[in-house]
Amino acid sequence: MNKGIGTGHLTALITIVIWGTTFISTKILLADFTPIEILFFRFLLGLLVLIAVYPKRLGIKDKKQELTFAAAGLCGICLYYLLENIALTYTMASNVGVIISVAPFFTAVLSHVLLKTEEKLKAQFFIGFIVAMTGICLISFSSSELKLNPIGDILAIVAAFVWAVYSLLTRKISGYGYNIIQTTRRIFTYGILFMIPFLFVYDFSLDVQKFVKPEYVLNLIYLGLGASALCFVTWNYAVGVLGAVKTSVYIYIVPVITVVTSVIVLKEEVTWMAAVGIGLTLIGLFLSESKLKFRKRGM
Repeated sequence: MNKGIGTGHLTALITIVIWGTTFISTKILLADFTPIEILFFRFLLGLLVLIAVYPKRLGIKDKKQELTFAAAGLCGICLYYLLENIALTYTMASNVGVIISVAPFFTAVLSHVLLKTEEKLKAQFFIGFIVAMTGICLISFSSSELKLNPIGDILAIVAAFVWAVYSLLTRKISGYGYNIIQTTRRIFTYGILFMIPFLFVYDFSLDVQKFVKPEYVLNLIYLGLGASALCFVTWNYAVGVLGAVKTSVYIYIVPVITVVTSVIVLKEEVTWMAAVGIGLTLIGLFLSESKLKFRKRGM
């Protein structure tokens, strides 16, 4: 049991480390690709990889389960990333980064209200949340001014809420007992299907010339294989082992990974405010993880 929990924490951490570095690949691709093109190609590549790794077809037992898979694809693959990208066109990236980090709080509240057997929240979780969010704010705004934009900020809040819903849906899917690669593949399929109508709304084009540049191909492979195929499998596994709340708390350290990656790859300097923010974020993560207690209702 302890070994399984340890593996769950490890896979959640690996997922977040990779997700925290994807901004570099995305930034490179945005030179010639639109956000919707990056989104579509990365998940299409991820789906193809998962099919190649585990081609066995998933047989769904009933329609309710199928609807849960469809809802997970809509929320976690399609809506979350679209809302996040649209939010970035209205408000600052630092604003979006902070607001998206509220997802663990939404996950905790929804889990407490909707899932009968999920975690009961203690005061330490909320203390950890406040400490982590303070740190994230310091990191995000250490090199920029706070500028509020109602439309962009509201869209980012909705995106965080949608990710919380996705976390609960994957928690439910993990209870079906299917192979984790098969379930992730199913979620990807629905996510891509729901994404197709948006391709006609936004500036999507299939320009083969873009794939001639090696740096574009390599970064798409990283996003498709690493950030999509691998990470969604590991994330869904962690949710199944740890629960939606404890896994979502790892989202707190995405800004920390981003700062560290910026220093290593982009040679950016860490301000004192960002350094303090990193410390507070890690303390908040520790508080939320170490003091969150599990209890079954009615026990």
